[in-house]
Amino acid sequence: YGEALIKVLALRAKEMGIDIRLVTPVTGILRGNAKVTGAIAEGGDGEIKVNCSAVIIGSGGYANNTDWIKKYAGFDLGGNIISIGNTDKMGDGIRMAWEVGAAEEGMGLLEMLRIGPVGPAFVSKGALTFPVRQPDLWVGPDGRRFIDEGQTFYDSSIGNANARYKEGYSFSIFDDSILQRLQEHGIDKNIASDYFPGSKLTGFDKEFEDALEKGSDDVFKADSIEELATKIGIEAVVLKATVQEYNSFCAKGHDDLFAKNPKYLRPLKGPKFYAIKARTVFLGTQGGIKTNHNMEVIDKKGKVIPGLYAGGYDAGGMWGDSYPINVCSGASSAFALNSGRIAGKNALKYIGK
Repeated sequence: YGEALIKVLALRAKEMGIDIRLVTPVTGILRGNAKVTGAIAEGGDGEIKVNCSAVIIGSGGYANNTDWIKKYAGFDLGGNIISIGNTDKMGDGIRMAWEVGAAEEGMGLLEMLRIGPVGPAFVSKGALTFPVRQPDLWVGPDGRRFIDEGQTFYDSSIGNANARYKEGYSFSIFDDSILQRLQEHGIDKNIASDYFPGSKLTGFDKEFEDALEKGSDDVFKADSIEELATKIGIEAVVLKATVQEYNSFCAKGHDDLFAKNPKYLRPLKGPKFYAIKARTVFLGTQGGIKTNHNMEVIDKKGKVIPGLYAGGYDAGGMWGDSYPINVCSGASSAFALNSGRIAGKNALKYIGK
């Protein structure tokens, strides 16, 4: 959706005669006599100085900055958390705002999610995502349940829960009966709009075998729970006890541990048992530069820096301690759109146009 929107906006900008410079990174913001006076960029022919009265920062956060992710969020990027859909987002806009006196707000907040498989040899897609995203049995690296799996439809809830494991992953456990149900009746719901309720599972066996052939360490299959436990590195006695307890909840129609909705209580019967590693991932960082309701950047004394604005993933103040709970998707995109609109409107007002 974002790509289509950017194309429309870029086309309109060109029609209005706006000069768009690609591969021309901004390296600094100029400020004199308290006000913003311009920016410095790096072009093919060297440094470019742009004199202007207003600067709007929208560099997309710091999702690819290993040091900052460790410092502010406490995760090892590429280790126990994976950034998806981000390229070269190093927090340059945030850094430049700080350099001219902007206050910090919201650092360390990640838009987290739980998806799988996402390994070096295989990226989550298609049929393999179906059982992972459904509210069946989930266990941590210790082989025990850790959440009401019905929360799978809310990305923040499952991302935050998964992130409690320092290993950076949990497992979705299922069997042939669950696969059959997905093939015949389709999925209950989804956390995104790529597959709608009732979408039926097709091509699972081929994708699963392809993943194994490619050396994925995120997918597993066995003839028993004990064998599956061995393959995924969990004590067999622990996983077996977890499955037995879960099946007993399914039999009586009540989840004594997490009170999951009874309609999602479906036992694991076999004969084949599967596990897919579900990684802790994040879609972006949220915050860094303190702003007010006009998207004006605020300094460390609580004053507006005249002519400086920020929006999207660079702006702090929109979010609390997490991406909204019980929101499927779209809130950050909506904030990016509206904060950019508000920043642009107020920048024009500031320069008298």
